[in-house]
Parts: sequence; C-alpha cells; structure tokens
Amino acid sequence: MDKFMNRAVELAAENVRNGGEPFGAVLVKNNKQVAEGVNELHKRFDITAHAEIQAMRKAQKMMHTHELKNYTMYASGEPCPMCLTAMYFAGIDTVYYASSAEDAAGAGLGKGKDIYEELQKTKRDRAMRMVHMPLEDGQEDPMALWKTRT
Repeated sequence: MDKFMNRAVELAAENVRNGGEPFGAVLVKNNKQVAEGVNELHKRFDITAHAEIQAMRKAQKMMHTHELKNYTMYASGEPCPMCLTAMYFAGIDTVYYASSAEDAAGAGLGKGKDIYEELQKTKRDRAMRMVHMPLEDGQEDPMALWKTRT
C-alpha cells in the first residue's frame, strides 16, 4: 500500500482506539506530506471536523492560503459530500480513498452515502427545505458590491 494511504489508514485506526470515528487523511504535494487529520467530531463538537477538512485547515493556516491546487488527498474513507465539496473549492486535484461510502454505511456510518443520494434529488424533493428569499427593494446587494470590488 502507498505510504500516504498507509498513514491515513493508520490515523483512522488510532482515532477509533481514541474514541473517534474511523477516518484519517493525509494531504500531499510533490510527493511530500504537508498535513494530516483525523475525524474530531467527538472532541470538537463540530460537524465539519472531518479528517480531510482538518488536514486542509492545517495546511491552509500554515501557508496562509485557501487554495490547494496541485495537492493530493489520501483518505481512509471515501470523502463525504461536504469534504468533497471543500476539496473542489480548494482546488485539490486528486483524491485516493481506501474504504468506500458503501463500506462506511455497512459499518453504521451511512450519512455520507445518504447525503450523496439526497443531493441527486431536485431541491423540491429533498428532505431539507430550501426557501429562496430574494433581496427586498432598496436593500444593499452584497453580490453587486462584490462585483464593484473585483
């Protein structure tokens, strides 16, 4: 097994032994490890504290950037939709993962798989209601303000 994937799996197993979920991640650039993370929901009481996001946060803070173009993520489990989206926003090029979303669901960790399925539905058919509330007349438009800034 690749050394970076091996480390991600090692982190995940250690996290389980420490009371966490079985997820570890290693962020790599130019064949060098830049940061790593584990799922810390149980420690931080933060639903976004997934392994991949934790690794990204460490790297971004260290380098004072939000862009991670030309980076590779190694994850012990297939990234959930939130992590995948964050990686798209950051510009990560490649993601390798060991356990699939189906494997996670089989272990009782099926939210990622469920959310992937939910996102395939139209907004109207999703379990979470989404209601568009357009700006009122005369209200300052943050998007228009942004356009004048850039």
